[in-house]
Amino acid sequence: MTILHRLRTMVVALLVPAILAGCSTGRGGSIPYEVKNFGRPDAPVAAAPDVEYRIGALDQLSIIVYRVPDLSGELPVDATGKITMPLIGEISAVGKTSAELASEIKRKLGEKYINNPEVQVVVKSASSARITVDGSVGAPGIYPIAGPTTLLQAVAMAKGTTDDANPRRVVIFRQINGQRQAAAFDLKSIRRGEMADAPVFGDDIVVVDGSASKSAFKNVMQTIPLLALFRPF
Repeated sequence: MTILHRLRTMVVALLVPAILAGCSTGRGGSIPYEVKNFGRPDAPVAAAPDVEYRIGALDQLSIIVYRVPDLSGELPVDATGKITMPLIGEISAVGKTSAELASEIKRKLGEKYINNPEVQVVVKSASSARITVDGSVGAPGIYPIAGPTTLLQAVAMAKGTTDDANPRRVVIFRQINGQRQAAAFDLKSIRRGEMADAPVFGDDIVVVDGSASKSAFKNVMQTIPLLALFRPF
């Protein structure tokens, strides 16, 4: 392990608890709220690891039903988030991972038509920008956005906050002016109209605080250049 890697590991170990510090059910931590110049990103940023892409409207899919070529081929996801397959008709695809959609197709085919079918689904092309939603949400993952999207909508895409979540501390990580920057938001205040519902842009990473958020924050922090960790967000 290099000295630089050791330093990075030590800083991350110190920084993550600081970010998560504060009342577990209220605002807190070192990332500021009410950031005035938290604008559009200027470059794509890496998505947090260990989260799967979730299918979006207008994506192009490749569906393979092994040993049944008539059921295999490329299918578009329509604007309502559905695909249409022979025998089984319409299936909702939006919001599912490739594995989840393959499992549903397998189940529907196996109910009436094919004994123990083998199905594979691959996203051939994603039609829209993507965001990562992680931490204490119902379905962490990478989600497509096809137009103006807000923080509340982003959290809703991930099936909302979990019972152990702290909705008063939600962080958006974004690349601005060549540096990773972050701002904290209070979902309760947003819902009450006391804080503006922040816009979310492609390549943003949204992390909801809670018992599931520690590893998510650590993954994001490990992508920040070492020197940037010592600069105020």
